Amino acid sequence: MSRVALDDFGEREVSRIYLAAALAEAKKVEHLLTANEIDYAVEVEPYLRMSIFSSEYAGAAFYVLAEQAQFCKRALFEAGLKIGIQDESS
Repeated sequence: MSRVALDDFGEREVSRIYLAAALAEAKKVEHLLTANEIDYAVEVEPYLRMSIFSSEYAGAAFYVLAEQAQFCKRALFEAGLKIGIQDESS
């Protein structure tokens, strides 16, 4: 299993499970998903970082099949990758 294009999932339902803000973080997510034999897609997506001024940045959004989302989120959490885990409303 490996990285695929988002279109490769076809009509199947996908879930965004993680938004990585840094390359090193994205590489950890990729390694974990690959090690667990999960097909995943990565898309560059904007996100806002709020401080005194809000700024827009680009992050790596990770998508998996919806039926694998909970397993992947739990594995990411257990691996210490907590901040970028996406909740159901994201």
